[in-house]
Order: sequence, then C-alpha cells, then structure tokens
Amino acid sequence: MAWLVTGGAGYIGSHVVRAFLAEGIDVVVIDDLSSGHEEFVPANVPFVRGSILDGGLLLDTFANHAITGVVHVAGFKYAGVSVQRPLHTYEQNVTATAVLLAAMDSANVRRMVFSSSAAVYGTPHTDLVTEATPKSPESPYGESKLIGEWLLRDMAVATGLNHTSLRYFNVVGSGTVDLRDTSPHNLFPLVFDALLAGRIPRINGNDYATPDGTCVRDYIHVADLAVSHVAAARRLDAGEPIEAVYNLGSGDGVSVGEIMSTVAAVTGIDFLPEIAPRRAGDPDRIVASGDLAARDLNWQMRHSLDDMVRTAWEAGQAALPV
Repeated sequence: MAWLVTGGAGYIGSHVVRAFLAEGIDVVVIDDLSSGHEEFVPANVPFVRGSILDGGLLLDTFANHAITGVVHVAGFKYAGVSVQRPLHTYEQNVTATAVLLAAMDSANVRRMVFSSSAAVYGTPHTDLVTEATPKSPESPYGESKLIGEWLLRDMAVATGLNHTSLRYFNVVGSGTVDLRDTSPHNLFPLVFDALLAGRIPRINGNDYATPDGTCVRDYIHVADLAVSHVAAARRLDAGEPIEAVYNLGSGDGVSVGEIMSTVAAVTGIDFLPEIAPRRAGDPDRIVASGDLAARDLNWQMRHSLDDMVRTAWEAGQAALPV
C-alpha cells in the first residue's frame, strides 16, 4: 500500500515524499512538472508525469498502484499572481481538486491530507491566528484553497472521505541539499538571487509596531512541515480522530529585519537592506498557533531561523554550476 503525493516533484511535495520514505511508507508521485523537477523524485519512487486535471490518468494511476490515501500538494501557489490569473488559479486549485476527488471516489480511496494555506485568513485582525480565526481570503489563491477545504468537507458527508487540511504561512529552508525552493516569488530565493547578482535586498517598510520596525511573519522549515503530513496520514490510516483543519504555526514568528541579518551572517555577504515604503495593507504581525497540530500531528519547530537560512543557502549553492 502506498500514498499518492500530487505535486511530489515540487519544493514542498518532494520533502513530503522524503518524509514518507524515512518512515518506511511507500509513495507514488504525480506531477506535471510545471513548477516541479523530476530530479527531485527519488529513483525508486514510481513517477507519473501528468496533470491531475486528467481524470483518466488519475484512474489509471489508482488502478496500477495500491493507493491507500492521497497527500494533495499540487496547485498554483502564487497569491499575488493569482490576482492577474484568477481563471488559471481556479482551474489548477479547484477544478483539479474536484477531478482528483472524483477519481478517488471511483477508486474507493477515502483518505486525504490537503495542503491548504494561511491565505484563507486574509489579513486577520488578531496577533495570533487559530483555526477558529474568521476566514476572509483576499486573493483568488486564498479563495481557491478555502473552496478546496469545502470540497473535502462535502465529500466527507457524501462518501465518508476521511481528511484533514494543513494551513501554513511561509515555508522555507531545505531538508537536504538536493531539494531547494526554486520559486521566483518566495522571499529566500529572491534575497539569495539578489545577493548573488550584486543587488541589495529590499525591505518594504521599517515603521511597523514591532521590536525592530519590520513586519513579523510566520516562517516554518519545510522538513518540519513534511513530518506533520506523514503524521496526519498515519492518523488517517489508523482511523484515529483528526481535526478537519490544523495550523502549522510557530507561535511567535520572526521579523523581516531578523531574516536579513541572519542571511548576512550565514552567507558571509555583508549588506544593509534598502528600506522601501511599506506596502498598503501589510499588517504589523501575523503569526499562527500550532497547538492543535502539536497535540495530534507531531508538529514542532525543530529548526531555528539560522537553520532555515543555512539549509536554504546550502541547497541553493549546491545547485550552482561548478
């Protein structure tokens, strides 16, 4: 028996795959490689190249492999870009999830761990986000993730689907030097690319009501995130009680200024970030509680900020041409 990881050739999905293998659990990967990399998939893991919008391909995958559950990581994950590409975002995140759920139903696969997002909260009016914080997404991306959660909820009523959704903010770091974040939109790759190109990274605003004046956000290490996906799958396999949603949050967060200082220390590239005007609508602090996930999903912050920056930098350096 194996778990199917959709998007398993991507940054987060590939770490989830490694975490399953480390626990002795077989996996199968499906990925269209629109943002993933085939070399991120271990050679001993069955790899299906294609889109989860292809219901026939999904049915074949379920027929050819003994799948017990699905970790659904595939999706279009760029909140800012989703505002310009709403139809694409809904197709990739809502329609594709519906196609996947239909194929699971046909194959009698009744377990899913869904990669959701803290974007479902929008700009919460609280310093500490919990699972009960009102949902008010502010982008097609955030809306599509919330609809994905609704689809799981409704299929649970209709078919008995056992499921949970994991919400998280900013995922960084690397669990191994051969896996890295290659997104052109995420903070760490942007900062590293700027430094390597001789440019000075920029901070948007330093007049927020925080200790150093820069925004405080939740950053979590990708390897810690992956462990909790496996714990959720194990809980579903065992038929143990599980919440419909969990926040994977740090509980305290770090500031953008702290990140920049840590980047300078870890890389050995001394710089002072440029200060740009603050962006409209950016709140001072957004941090999530991970208490429920700590109780049920082996969630904990095993990596410090220094670890997050160092592992991300080492993985990026390992990928540079010799």
